[in-house]
Amino acid sequence: MKIALIDSGIGLLAATAAVRRLRPDADLVLSFDPEGMPWGPRTPEGITERALAVAEAAAARRPDALIVGCNTATVHSLPALRARLEPGIPVIGTVPAIKPAVAAGGPVAIWATPATTGSAYQRGLIESFADGVPVTEVPCWGLAEAVEHADEAAVDAAVSAAAELTPDDVRAVVLGCTHYELLAERIRAAVQRPGGAPVVLHGSARAVAAQALRRAGARPAPDAPATGTVTVLLNGREGELPEAALGYAEARLLRTASPAASQ
Repeated sequence: MKIALIDSGIGLLAATAAVRRLRPDADLVLSFDPEGMPWGPRTPEGITERALAVAEAAAARRPDALIVGCNTATVHSLPALRARLEPGIPVIGTVPAIKPAVAAGGPVAIWATPATTGSAYQRGLIESFADGVPVTEVPCWGLAEAVEHADEAAVDAAVSAAAELTPDDVRAVVLGCTHYELLAERIRAAVQRPGGAPVVLHGSARAVAAQALRRAGARPAPDAPATGTVTVLLNGREGELPEAALGYAEARLLRTASPAASQ
């Protein structure tokens, strides 16, 4: 079985690691767009153009399913990606985990990029699923970029700024950008108030990975032998994981679990 993932940068690592944990024997194709990164500031048409290019590069490797490992690309490009690749290759988007976060009650905060915060897409999800639960949208200025470059000082500053905008009484935080899932414990520590109930974080990676397996006609097999390979595509050319990625456990998992990682 082969699963492909696309993103402009390393935000796809959270879903990639989730797939690896569910199926250590799955071959992975990671298709990046370093020449066009980041996608966030681009127009919807520009994002779709870039996403289609990296998706077609991944599709050429004949995966059984393709994950859009980016919230922004899912918002703007999922219909075009599905029109181009399905039914031959199932395409799975990444949606913020608002529904499970509000199911346990609130208040809830959604950490997302400034472009996604306040967008019609995110507001639509809140209206559909919040059901009266208080939801605060928190714009995380510069956080995705800081994660992408493994800039520790910038990460600390961006996390602190977002935490200041997060109400003290939140019970759950939705990680509305795939980059943020690489910082889950740091974000949890930043929003946890002394003496308060434990704050629960909600990411999308595991659910997206499970859906990709279902669409590929496969089941989780976490005890399978770790024989899966990793192919990295940089604007369609084979390469290696960005050096900054190796600062995160999710990337190191790929290197240690795969006999052909970064090839």
